[in-house]
Amino acid sequence: MSFGRNPHVAKAEAAEQKALVARDDIARERALREAAHEWDRAANRERDPARKQLYADKAAALRAGPESADLPDHDEVATGAEPASTAHAAKKDPSQLN
Repeated sequence: MSFGRNPHVAKAEAAEQKALVARDDIARERALREAAHEWDRAANRERDPARKQLYADKAAALRAGPESADLPDHDEVATGAEPASTAHAAKKDPSQLN
Protein backbone atom coordinates (compact mmCIF):
# COMPACT_ATOMS: atom_id res chain seq x y z
CA MET A 1 0.00 0.00 0.00
CA SER A 2 1.34 3.42 -0.89
CA PHE A 3 1.00 6.49 1.24
CA GLY A 4 -1.67 9.02 0.42
CA ARG A 5 -3.81 6.65 -1.63
CA ASN A 6 -7.21 5.34 -0.71
CA PRO A 7 -6.89 1.53 -0.79
CA HIS A 8 -10.66 1.03 -0.80
CA VAL A 9 -10.99 2.52 -4.28
CA ALA A 10 -8.92 -0.28 -5.80
CA LYS A 11 -10.84 -2.86 -3.79
CA ALA A 12 -14.17 -1.43 -4.96
CA GLU A 13 -13.05 -1.44 -8.59
CA ALA A 14 -11.87 -5.04 -8.23
CA ALA A 15 -15.25 -6.05 -6.80
CA GLU A 16 -16.99 -4.36 -9.74
CA GLN A 17 -14.81 -6.37 -12.14
CA LYS A 18 -15.74 -9.50 -10.20
CA ALA A 19 -19.40 -8.66 -10.77
CA LEU A 20 -18.79 -8.31 -14.50
CA VAL A 21 -17.47 -11.86 -14.80
CA ALA A 22 -19.76 -13.49 -12.24
CA ARG A 23 -21.19 -16.79 -13.44
CA ASP A 24 -24.61 -16.45 -11.86
CA ASP A 25 -26.97 -13.86 -10.40
CA ILE A 26 -26.17 -14.68 -6.77
CA ALA A 27 -22.42 -14.21 -7.28
CA ARG A 28 -23.04 -10.98 -9.20
CA GLU A 29 -25.28 -9.62 -6.46
CA ARG A 30 -22.73 -10.51 -3.79
CA ALA A 31 -19.92 -8.81 -5.73
CA LEU A 32 -22.06 -5.71 -6.25
CA ARG A 33 -22.82 -5.54 -2.53
CA GLU A 34 -19.12 -5.94 -1.78
CA ALA A 35 -18.27 -3.15 -4.23
CA ALA A 36 -20.88 -0.85 -2.66
CA HIS A 37 -19.42 -1.56 0.78
CA GLU A 38 -15.90 -0.72 -0.44
CA TRP A 39 -17.14 2.50 -2.09
CA ASP A 40 -18.70 3.46 1.26
CA ARG A 41 -15.42 2.78 3.00
CA ALA A 42 -13.58 4.83 0.37
CA ALA A 43 -16.04 7.71 0.87
CA ASN A 44 -15.58 7.61 4.65
CA ARG A 45 -11.82 7.78 4.25
CA GLU A 46 -11.77 10.51 1.58
CA ARG A 47 -11.11 14.12 2.54
CA ASP A 48 -11.93 15.77 -0.78
CA PRO A 49 -15.68 16.57 -0.74
CA ALA A 50 -16.13 16.08 -4.50
CA ARG A 51 -14.54 12.62 -4.49
CA LYS A 52 -16.36 11.73 -1.28
CA GLN A 53 -19.68 12.49 -2.98
CA LEU A 54 -18.62 10.60 -6.13
CA TYR A 55 -17.79 7.49 -4.09
CA ALA A 56 -21.05 7.73 -2.13
CA ASP A 57 -22.99 8.04 -5.41
CA LYS A 58 -21.26 4.96 -6.82
CA ALA A 59 -22.18 2.98 -3.70
CA ALA A 60 -25.81 4.10 -3.94
CA ALA A 61 -25.98 3.18 -7.64
CA LEU A 62 -24.61 -0.30 -6.96
CA ARG A 63 -27.09 -0.85 -4.15
CA ALA A 64 -29.97 0.23 -6.39
CA GLY A 65 -29.48 -2.92 -8.45
CA PRO A 66 -27.69 -4.26 -11.47
CA GLU A 67 -30.12 -2.55 -13.86
CA SER A 68 -28.91 0.87 -12.74
CA ALA A 69 -25.28 -0.03 -12.16
CA ASP A 70 -24.27 0.22 -15.83
CA LEU A 71 -23.11 -3.39 -15.82
CA PRO A 72 -23.84 -5.59 -18.83
CA ASP A 73 -25.94 -8.70 -18.42
CA HIS A 74 -24.16 -11.99 -17.75
CA ASP A 75 -25.06 -13.28 -21.23
CA GLU A 76 -23.45 -10.25 -22.87
CA VAL A 77 -20.21 -10.74 -20.91
CA ALA A 78 -20.08 -14.50 -21.49
CA THR A 79 -20.74 -14.36 -25.21
CA GLY A 80 -19.10 -11.05 -25.96
CA ALA A 81 -22.38 -9.83 -27.43
CA GLU A 82 -23.19 -6.18 -27.87
CA PRO A 83 -25.58 -4.57 -25.38
CA ALA A 84 -29.24 -4.96 -26.27
CA SER A 85 -29.58 -1.28 -27.19
CA THR A 86 -27.05 -1.58 -30.04
CA ALA A 87 -27.52 -5.22 -31.01
CA HIS A 88 -30.40 -4.54 -33.40
CA ALA A 89 -28.98 -1.34 -34.89
CA ALA A 90 -26.40 -2.94 -37.18
CA LYS A 91 -28.13 -5.95 -38.79
CA LYS A 92 -26.44 -7.00 -42.01
CA ASP A 93 -27.53 -9.27 -44.79
CA PRO A 94 -25.81 -12.67 -44.26
CA SER A 95 -25.09 -12.98 -47.97
CA GLN A 96 -23.01 -9.79 -47.83
CA LEU A 97 -20.71 -10.99 -45.05
CA ASN A 98 -18.28 -13.04 -47.16
